Amino acid sequence: MTGVSVALLAGTMSTILVASSALPMVVKAIRTRDLASYSPANLVLANVGNAVHCIYVVHLPPGPIWILHGFYVVTSALMLLWWLRFHPLRRGVERRPA
Repeated sequence: MTGVSVALLAGTMSTILVASSALPMVVKAIRTRDLASYSPANLVLANVGNAVHCIYVVHLPPGPIWILHGFYVVTSALMLLWWLRFHPLRRGVERRPA
């Protein structure tokens, strides 16, 4: 195997692993609509970071990094939108202490 094919294989594997590790979180968030444990600051920073990282990714040749970054962009944006829509404080529901 050449260096390029090893790198492509590693990029493909990491994309699959990272995406599959995040999917349960996304599925649970939309299924339960319980995003109380998510930090809004973290969600905003993730989206800003993804926007800045787009500048880097678009200058790379198409490959697994584009897929992985696209996955990050979509899931981060969805999590922020769902937090804004479903967070109990946003819906006027009082949070009870645990």
